Order: sequence, then structure tokens, then C-alpha cells
Amino acid sequence: MIKKRWKLKEPFEKQSVLALADSLNISNVLAEILLRRNVSTFFEAKSFFRPDIESLHDPYLMDGMEKACTRVISAITSNEKICIYGDYDVDGTCSAALMYLFLKELGADVMIYIPNRITEGYGISSQSIDVIHGNNVGLMISVDCGITAVEEVAYANSLMIDTIVCDHHKPKEKIPDAYAVLDPLKPGDKYPFKYLSGAGVAFKLARAVASKIGRMDMPLKYLDLVALAGAADIVPLVDENRILVRKGLELINSNPRPGIKALIQSARMEPGNLTAGQLVFTIAPRINAVGRLGDASRAVDLFISENEEEAKKHAQVLESENYKRRKIDEITFSEAMSYVETKHDLERHMALVLHNDEWHPGVIGIVASRLVEKFYRPAVMLTTIDGVAKGSARSITGFNIYKALEACEDLLLQFGGHEAAAGLAIEIDKIDEFRERLNGVIRETISKDDTVPEITIDSKIHLSEITPKFLRILEQFAPFGPGNMRPVFLAENVDLMSTPRIVGTNHLSFYVKQNGGDKVFDSIGFNLGGYAPEIISSRAPIDIVFTIEKVVKEDKTYPQIRLKDLKVKK
Repeated sequence: MIKKRWKLKEPFEKQSVLALADSLNISNVLAEILLRRNVSTFFEAKSFFRPDIESLHDPYLMDGMEKACTRVISAITSNEKICIYGDYDVDGTCSAALMYLFLKELGADVMIYIPNRITEGYGISSQSIDVIHGNNVGLMISVDCGITAVEEVAYANSLMIDTIVCDHHKPKEKIPDAYAVLDPLKPGDKYPFKYLSGAGVAFKLARAVASKIGRMDMPLKYLDLVALAGAADIVPLVDENRILVRKGLELINSNPRPGIKALIQSARMEPGNLTAGQLVFTIAPRINAVGRLGDASRAVDLFISENEEEAKKHAQVLESENYKRRKIDEITFSEAMSYVETKHDLERHMALVLHNDEWHPGVIGIVASRLVEKFYRPAVMLTTIDGVAKGSARSITGFNIYKALEACEDLLLQFGGHEAAAGLAIEIDKIDEFRERLNGVIRETISKDDTVPEITIDSKIHLSEITPKFLRILEQFAPFGPGNMRPVFLAENVDLMSTPRIVGTNHLSFYVKQNGGDKVFDSIGFNLGGYAPEIISSRAPIDIVFTIEKVVKEDKTYPQIRLKDLKVKK
């Protein structure tokens, strides 16, 4: 068990907490959590709890939108062939499906191109442009990619293919010379919200085009795809994203399109009360699996399915591929663990840099993340493709893996990414030198405290405060995700009301009650089974850090304490 640091947030000024709690008739604990989310008045709270489509920003505030709309409408009216160029992950496939369905509804002649992750790699390539040119395409709309495709867009221009870039990633120094570039992160763009998903930017283009023909709300039917993309791409669930994901979730739960309904059912769930978290951890991996192991356009085929029978066939393909992906994951993880335990000097090397010629390129990013979770240290997983080591890097909180790779730039063939995750390519004979250099960078930048994972706690709470009203209000904080995480609580001196049990694969389960209260709660701690012997032998009260989630059993809903960590009182 990796020991964790607990950090309780500084309390808010008491008068502000009491004033907000009184105006909303809620508990002080909930009022303080709202203040931490920059909600300090009754009207801000109303907007937070009841996000409204009318609060979305005008799409024409995005630089290049007017020009992009005019070009799209021109292509439709002249029956010009349009190609939607997507990416192979959830955001990319959802974006492509959204734009395809929208343009089809307007009568456009439209096709989709999704690159193969293994043979083509990320983004627009000259190889793909040749295929698109062969299909007599006059307009290419890239979604969830394209902002760094300077040479590729120039090549498309030379073939008389206009390009509209629809992206949400950070541009490099040079912007592609496209017909129009839509990206809130583009230098000089004054769009008020900078953190849309790729599907969010595609939705903005669809709304802008629809408004030109007096049907601005026409794209609202695609908010389910925007919600799925936003949740899976881990964009901050604030401002517009909160509205888009909340409204899209309502659509998924009330009237899902055939493809999404089939996917939910193949995961043995039913629409109705699905959360953003369930989209991330249950639905998204099934979509990503087809891109990791082969052709991601199979996910797009699912999303654009028009009837339930067709959708079920496509969903079964995704289910089957996800099963294969999990098997490959387990084998790769087992091999990586064996390497770390037998060959890696954990004292000398803080970062794990592993290479195996046989590892599948589609799963090494997932395995790198699992290694970070297991050892709490940066991890780089590499495999061999065409004689070159290529792979994925994942980091820990507080260590910028992208900047670390910059310090090793002279050893790398290429790299890209952000603070928490990156991709890279390197000559095989330089891996050992890279390992030493990367670990040198880490020794210079990471303190001992950084190697201990930290749990940030929103508030102390007594379990008796968790009332039905408290739970109803807490649920309205959803959707939860980056920027609006599920609140984390600390309860001290909690008594166990049952003998701890190990359930599933090392999950800890028991009932708890707190001194002075009469409520007993079911609790579960995923991967916390290692605490069982200490708890059983001490029989002492415990301090627990946890979130609260709804659980449905036998058609009844009740709160469950989801343990993040615990400490036995000495």
C-alpha cells in the first residue's frame, strides 16, 4: 500500500459561508464547497444548479467562424464533396459523427476519414490527403485535430482542397494556412471559454451554420455526442462544458440515439441514471478499443447507426475489441511488472522507462498509467515500430513530463503532449541514455514529498450530516470531473459496525457509524484491501477520507461511502 498525504483545504471566511448557507437554505459544508467553486450568491448558485442552453456563448465570437460557415454553406449548396477528418479516440470519433450527421441532415455530400492509429498515427497526414483527393473532395473539415498540421494543410491547398481546422489543442508557433481555423486556444482568439472538447468546437460550428438558416437549435440533438466526448477527453467541467455535458447526459439518459443505447446495453447497463464517471470508465474504453486495436471508424459507424438492430451489431464489435484490449492490457502489465521487479533499480531510477519489441502500441499508454498508479512515479512505455522505439509517457501530480521530454529533446526523434501525458519516438540505441537523462531531470525537480500522493480534502464532516436533503443537493453538483470534482470529505473517529471483508479484486468493504450519530453507512474502498489486517487486529476507530455516491440495489437507492484512504487511530 502506498501511503498518502492528507491535505485539508483552508476554511473559507465564516461569514461568507453562513451568508450563502442561509440564502440557499443548505448546510455550511455544502455552502463552503460551493464557494470553492466560485459560487457565492443565490443567482450564481441558480446558474450552477440549473445550467441553461441559453447561457452558451455566441459561436460567432470564435475567430474564423463567419468565414468557416460561409464556406460550409457554399459546399452544401454547390453539392461539393466534403470530408470530415477525425481522430481515433472518443472525442475524435464523436466529433466526426456529429459533423457528418449534421451535414447529412442539411443535404451535403459528405464522407468521413479516420486515420489508423498504428499505420498512420495521430492527425492529418499526406498519405490520408492523397486518399481524400482521390475521392474528389473540395472541402476538408478536421475535427479534434489539425492545429499543428502546417505542412499537411499546405499539401491539401496544393491539391485545391480547402481545409477548415476545428480543433481544441494548443497550437505551435505556426498556424496552418487553412481556409479557416477554429480553435479557442489560437493566439488572439477572443472566444470567452478556452477549454472546449473537440466535439465542443464542432458543435459550435454546427450551431453557427444552423443559425445562418434560422435553425440554431437544430444541432442540440447531438449533445449526447458532445457529452460523451467532453467526459472522456477529461476537459474541465466548468462554464460551457458543464452545460454541454449536463444537457448531453440528460439526452443520453432520456432518449439515447441507437448507437449509444446499444453501447450502454452491451456494457450491461441501462440509460436512466448514468453519470459522467460511468461514461469515462465504462463506455469510453469500449469506443477507444477499436481505435487502439485497428480501425476507429467502426465507432463512428456505431454512432451514425439509424436503427437498433444495426447499432447492436456495431456495439458487439466494440465489446469484442474491448475484451481483446483488456487481455492484451493484462499480459503487457504483467510483463512490465516483472521487468520492474527483476531489473529496475527503484532506488536509483525514479522514472520507469521500459521497452519491449513485442508490446502492442495501442495499449502501452494504458499500461503506463497503471504503472504510475502502482508505483507513483513517472512511467514511459516503449515498443518497436518500423525499427524505432515509440511509446507513451505518463506522470505524477506536480511533475511536468512534457518539460522533462524537452530537456531530452536532442535524444528524441519526436515528442508531443502536455504536463500529465505525452507521446515520443526515439532510436532504440538511445533508450539507456534517455533513461539516465530523464532520471537526472527528475532528481533536480522532484522533492521527496512529491513522491507521496496527496489527497486534497474539501471539508470535515460528521456522518450524521449526510441527510436525504444533503444528498439531493450534492447530486445537483454533477456532472463531476476536472474543475468540478466530486467533493472529498474527512470523518474522524469512525467505528466499524461489521468485520471488514475483501470483495472482488482487493476491495475493502464494511459498515461504519460515527460517535454521536445513529446512521450506519455501507462503505467500500477500491484497492484498499491491504488495510484489512491492520483494521481487524487493532479494533480501534478509524479516520476516513471519502466521496459519497448513489448505489441502486433491488430498485432502492441509497448513499455509499467510497473510501479514498483511511488511518487507524493509535
